[in-house]
Amino acid sequence: MTIERFPVEASHILMFARSIGDTNPIYEDAVYAKGTEVGSIIAPPTFAQSSAQFDPDYFLRPKPGQAWFGSAREATGIKREKKDGESSGAAAGGLHAEQHFTFHRHVRPGDVLSGTTKPGKNWEKEGKRSGKLMFSETITEYRDQNGELVITARGVGVRTERVIEQ
Repeated sequence: MTIERFPVEASHILMFARSIGDTNPIYEDAVYAKGTEVGSIIAPPTFAQSSAQFDPDYFLRPKPGQAWFGSAREATGIKREKKDGESSGAAAGGLHAEQHFTFHRHVRPGDVLSGTTKPGKNWEKEGKRSGKLMFSETITEYRDQNGELVITARGVGVRTERVIEQ
């Protein structure tokens, strides 16, 4: 995923905070926020994840006139059949196992972020019931309009190698 332009507006921050049920006034009340150590409205910690909506190729976002992958077991518009010998994790696209953030500074209204994703480490573990578990890491760096690093996000995905009968 590469995000060329992710403009951060106060309304984006407010709506994101509401969508995750976080009522901290630092996400919406400028007068309150000014009196805090931070001194201004800031975005919630996981706000960078909403950058996916600024990626024109984001695979989970519906696109007009196209079948949609969705995020459920039986996704809307596309029914993917498992191929012989394919692992259950690959058939389902794997699972998002972990998400970690390193914050270099707070995200504020007026920032224009860009995000660049690169592969990280890959490793395997033997599961007790699931067979081999294959982990892969992706690292996304979010930079502001001045090229300064704001957030480093590290995601870990996992899939199984063993075929699970359904």
